[in-house]
Amino acid sequence: MEVGRVGRVTCAAFLIACCLTVRTCSAAGEKKGWNLRARFYQYTCPQAEKIAADLTRAALGQDPTLAASLLRLFFHDCFVNGCDASILLDSTLSGEPIEKASLGNGKTMRGFELIDEIKDKLENECPEIVSCADITAYVTRDATVFSGLPYFKIPAGRRDGVISRATDVFHNLPTPAMTVDEMAAIFTRKGMTVDEMVTLTGAHSIGKVQCSVFEDRIYNYSETGSRDPKLQAAYASYLSAMCPPADEVPVNLAAEGGDRLVYLDPSSPFRLDNSFYLRMREGKTLLQSDQNMADDPKTAELVGKMAAEPKMWMKKFTRALVRLSRVDVLTGNAGEIRKNCRAVNL
Repeated sequence: MEVGRVGRVTCAAFLIACCLTVRTCSAAGEKKGWNLRARFYQYTCPQAEKIAADLTRAALGQDPTLAASLLRLFFHDCFVNGCDASILLDSTLSGEPIEKASLGNGKTMRGFELIDEIKDKLENECPEIVSCADITAYVTRDATVFSGLPYFKIPAGRRDGVISRATDVFHNLPTPAMTVDEMAAIFTRKGMTVDEMVTLTGAHSIGKVQCSVFEDRIYNYSETGSRDPKLQAAYASYLSAMCPPADEVPVNLAAEGGDRLVYLDPSSPFRLDNSFYLRMREGKTLLQSDQNMADDPKTAELVGKMAAEPKMWMKKFTRALVRLSRVDVLTGNAGEIRKNCRAVNL
């Protein structure tokens, strides 16, 4: 889940620059998320969703941990330049460092090969029809369903962006150290609500996090040299065992620059469910930002509702994911349909 821009230009100047460099630019309908619709390819590529679903299920069957990575990939794409598959690009015509190269993404992002595989098959089935942005949305939906949530329709009709800049990443993505107000400001800029922010945080019920992201809460909370008092004692001991101090890390792991990984929700690490909110209320969360949601008066009640009503959370999560899928999308004649998800068309 990113947006910053280097410098400011007027909308008109931006459109002119875009049209000079990208033949598919259109002044009308640049970003209209509500132009998307379900079954978008029913006539032009009727097998599109089935092909994406079949390949996604096969990949997740071999590696269930990929589900969390696909959700993260989608969030990081949508919150930077909108849901335009810009995070998939290996290069752009400008030659600038791309989103994928940002420290906020980098080596921790996964799922690119699956999207490549789906794109290759769809290009054989119906060339230059299905966008990489829609493929990314489909695999995210399918990963959500694979992880335990009911099937839901995801609208399509997105087109692919041609801009991808590493400099756009950081101030558009929430970080583990942010307060609720800081995170809410980012979601608000994207047209999303605090309720949706708390709801989507439930994605943390699957996946892993590197020890280095949260180890200050174990050993040096607020530079006190002690652990975060909000961490439940037994859980803190478990984390200490999983993430020993730097001087106790095995020599072979340290020599390789390795960083251990810990499940965000060890009680059900491969299943999307509301148990994560129960853990938030019990002081069993890894990320400071998640703990902040459980404590802040603006979000604590929402966390409690999510913890108490699993079916409600499931419905809200799929709705929020659909809302996320509409953030700053390119539709109509804007952007392009990439032939290769890793490169803009020439």
